[in-house]
Amino acid sequence: MALIKPFKAIRPAKDKAPFVVSRSYEKYAKKELRSILEYNPFSFLHIINPGFKFHKTISGKERFKLVHNRYMEFLEEDIFEKDKEASFYLYQTGKGDFQSLGFFCTCSLQDYAEDIIKKHEDTIQRREKLFADYLHTVGFNAEPVLITYKDNPRIDQVLQSELEKTPEYDFTTTDKIRHRLWKISDEETLKELMQTFKEMDALYIADGHHRSASSHLLAKRRTKENKFHTGSEAYNYFMAYLIPESQIKIYEFNRVVRDLNGYSIEEFLIKLDEFFRIEKKEDGLYKPTKKHHFSMYLGGEFYSLYLRNTKYTFTDALSKLDTQILFKTILEPILGIHDLRNDKRISYGYGKHNIIKMKDSIDKGDFKVGFSLVPITMDEIKAIADAGLVMPPKSTYIEPKLRSGMAIYEL
Repeated sequence: MALIKPFKAIRPAKDKAPFVVSRSYEKYAKKELRSILEYNPFSFLHIINPGFKFHKTISGKERFKLVHNRYMEFLEEDIFEKDKEASFYLYQTGKGDFQSLGFFCTCSLQDYAEDIIKKHEDTIQRREKLFADYLHTVGFNAEPVLITYKDNPRIDQVLQSELEKTPEYDFTTTDKIRHRLWKISDEETLKELMQTFKEMDALYIADGHHRSASSHLLAKRRTKENKFHTGSEAYNYFMAYLIPESQIKIYEFNRVVRDLNGYSIEEFLIKLDEFFRIEKKEDGLYKPTKKHHFSMYLGGEFYSLYLRNTKYTFTDALSKLDTQILFKTILEPILGIHDLRNDKRISYGYGKHNIIKMKDSIDKGDFKVGFSLVPITMDEIKAIADAGLVMPPKSTYIEPKLRSGMAIYEL
């Protein structure tokens, strides 16, 4: 039984919304970031980069306090406004032939703790604590956790009927992505959506494992500190964007490695022969087309690697995952990479054009070998989560990527 609740969002004033919302901070090049901070006083980037106002780089607890101050300034200057009634917020985003439709709500951290909200990635304790400290100081959450649910005709019908109404926002950002948002505050509609989710056995985190883990850590801290804790406080919930499984796009992460761990190309190919049937490809770029099939770029040549099923044993959902197969057959035993998250010899790239970038980086000599995989499926993600297992790092790149500042949840 999944518990979701409406909330009173802090949102940009209607005339300022296109100027407020921002991509993730790390997605901006330095020149682009500086230009926005210089010429757009409404950008949410001013809140998360408060040192710009003082021409100073500020970090740690001092930065957290200033983030809170900038947020309060946005409220005081009516750049942000608080809704008077608790609502769900239907949000459609898309570009070209890829469209996503879901809604902002709050999810229960008790559901998170009891594994009704399921995870498939591991988290780093240090990052959990840091972001929990951040949330505690700033007092708001501006980046929702992306959570999927099984496609449901009843929910689809409700959301499609809301699409016929006039949206609160309708604008296109400079990356040509269109954004539309509707407020759902009708009491009967809210009840119907909440009841439908109560009938679901599970929800699945697609993106935002550290955000949800940090919210859970913060809730545990505040529960201990609050002598009058009731369970209904804002910190018992976290902001999420719920989206049906069919509305997400999953890309693969390619892997590139800086050296062959002391092997020559010929020796390396002989090592690979134990687990793979190897074929050299003569024509241009080569990408894999099915599971347990890999593309490799090495020494100016593309190769296909077909897993020898007689050599590799499938034992559980994790062992069937291509990123795990690559790790257990090549990266760890042959190339000596044991820590996929921190080893500086390995790097990752995503997206439909990344195989070109992978080839270029190897041709330039920055890396020695690269591997391309097919994208992981939603069924594989769910199988991993249902089994309580954890994917290797950088197994999926999932869209949509949501804008910061579109809707804010106060803690």
